[in-house]
Amino acid sequence: MCSFVLAAVSPAVVVPSMLLLQKEGLGVEKGIPTLLMAAGSFDDILAITGFSTCLGITFSTGAMWMNILKGLLEVVGGVIAGLILGLFLCCFPSNDQEDLVLTRTILLLGLSIFSVFFSHVIGFAGAGGLSTLVLAFLAALGWKTEKAPVAAMVGRSWDVFQPLLFGLIGAEIRIASLSPSTVGLGLACISIGLVIRLLVTFALVHFAGFNLKEKIFISVAWLPKATVQAAIGSKALDMAREEGDETLIKFGLDVLTLAVLAILVTAPIGALGIGLAGPRLLDRQVKDDAEGGATDPSCNMVGQEKVNTALESKL
Repeated sequence: MCSFVLAAVSPAVVVPSMLLLQKEGLGVEKGIPTLLMAAGSFDDILAITGFSTCLGITFSTGAMWMNILKGLLEVVGGVIAGLILGLFLCCFPSNDQEDLVLTRTILLLGLSIFSVFFSHVIGFAGAGGLSTLVLAFLAALGWKTEKAPVAAMVGRSWDVFQPLLFGLIGAEIRIASLSPSTVGLGLACISIGLVIRLLVTFALVHFAGFNLKEKIFISVAWLPKATVQAAIGSKALDMAREEGDETLIKFGLDVLTLAVLAILVTAPIGALGIGLAGPRLLDRQVKDDAEGGATDPSCNMVGQEKVNTALESKL
């Protein structure tokens, strides 16, 4: 369970950084920003699915095969519910209605909240988060070019709720109650995992047509963790408290502690790494009006200071 919590890359760090690099024309010729954003979404789906399955198995009672079956049912049920709700958002409301963006935003947020709470009511808590992810992904595909205003409005909502999310997560951690061994082992696990992640990512893109600098950048961009860890890091602890089992509560607190440590260590390192490495390692595509959009890879240092300043300000 803890592995799935730590595995997910942070879309809140990667996506805005990639959009900024894309706007500056860095890595656009080979589609590196698009690749990282798409792969990040898939990575989050896998991590949340695996976490939901493990969560269902851990806190289920009865035979082991029943627990495994329930975990699989949570995954399947979450995907099916997300598909149904996502298709609903694609078709309703129609494009000719007034306040279309506001209506879509309210429906998206409302159905997402409904999915999370209803999954707890019916006893399939792991299905809610996965359903929310699938329905938002499918709705964005259906809206196509019209999704940008909705994303902007949801982004403003996120600006309000993000401090609450990270604040509540931080409030669960009591520094005085943490044992040095837990923190030390946690940092060691995170460090080893990051090194392995760097090496594996570099190896996977070795034959993908990228040069050495681009491979290094892709590996660095795959480091930051924040949003997913903050969203699901406390779920195990919450469910353990509902069970009242002191052993499970201790394990849940360990999972939450590792999630917080991962955020504190990787989010600033990843954001700085992307901001500093992007302009230096990626080729910049420049459109020449006179030649109909010629590409000049040698201009990869143009606008470097602007990109660095914008990305570092996100910290």
